[in-house]
Amino acid sequence: MLRLPAVSGRFYPSDPVQLTSIIHRFTQSDPNVPKVPVKACLVPHAGYVYSGSIAGAAFSRIVLPRKILILGVRHFPRGEQVAIISSGSWRTPLGDAPIDEPLAQALRAACPLFREDEVAHRREHSLEVQIPFLQVLSADFAFVPVALGTLRFEELASVGEAVGKVLAESPEDILLLTTSDFNHYENDEITRVKDHKAIRHLLALDAQGLYDTCRTEKISMCGLGPAVAMITAMRMLSSKEAEILQYATSADVSGDTSSVVGYAGMIFR
Repeated sequence: MLRLPAVSGRFYPSDPVQLTSIIHRFTQSDPNVPKVPVKACLVPHAGYVYSGSIAGAAFSRIVLPRKILILGVRHFPRGEQVAIISSGSWRTPLGDAPIDEPLAQALRAACPLFREDEVAHRREHSLEVQIPFLQVLSADFAFVPVALGTLRFEELASVGEAVGKVLAESPEDILLLTTSDFNHYENDEITRVKDHKAIRHLLALDAQGLYDTCRTEKISMCGLGPAVAMITAMRMLSSKEAEILQYATSADVSGDTSSVVGYAGMIFR
């Protein structure tokens, strides 16, 4: 299966030269700060003009292995609750990125919730906007796309346990690339307060606390599901350190503080 781009020219430039240039700009790093190996990262998925620099702050700090599992959101109602694509490639203006078939098969074997489904991925932007970063920074990578629509904690924990098991048993390093934006469409002051309540639980690797806080505080973190699954996997991998590299809201770009979206770049070791 060849998955064609859904948001090229809207979320990121469709011209490959412009796209490569903007990613290089977002991922410029201090040569005195070494890149570090990590188990997972959390990056946003808005249009690059708003969140590209936040994603770049994370990508520029980490050693990218060849194998990458991307946990994204199923923003649209159609498709499976835990949708995976196990073969083929995804096209962007920079070329075709191959799917890692053995990794996809291992995930499906580890958890029956994974269902083969291209419908959930057809229009979904949360995973697509990560691919050009990887193509520029790690040309020989292969990946597996997973879009989560479920918000049932038990199902998210099952996905995270399966991911943790597969990553723990792999003889090769695999990056768990998780994507989420934070609170949506409240004013800047409220959004920053809400987001940092969620971020505290991410830093503490507290999946249940993150889930409960987002539900009770009405924090509209669209990637809550992927984040819960990621934290569950990190616990299985004995991850002990989480770091926030950069945080911003859309107001930092637009100047409009009345209705914003929050973004964070984080790494987990």
